[in-house]
Amino acid sequence: MAVGIATVRIYAPWVHSLKEKRTVVKSICAKVRNKFNVSIAEVGDQDVHQSIILGFACVAGDNSHAGQVIDTVIRFIEGNTEGDIVQIEREIV
Repeated sequence: MAVGIATVRIYAPWVHSLKEKRTVVKSICAKVRNKFNVSIAEVGDQDVHQSIILGFACVAGDNSHAGQVIDTVIRFIEGNTEGDIVQIEREIV
């Protein structure tokens, strides 16, 4: 069994309030949860308007499958947000 963990930092320059940010975060999280079998949440910078840090985790049978799931989710997030991904951290345990 392998656990894949990743954090994605997104810069969203068009967001000017926490309410706008919450809308963006909820949308991304809902889409990822519906499409993939992963846990996802905002894990940092909750009080910063233009910075979104999402963390997600998956459980898989082996390391390669966990890596594939992480890669797929990251590509999905890139394709479904107008923000720029500025940092990605990944770990497979």
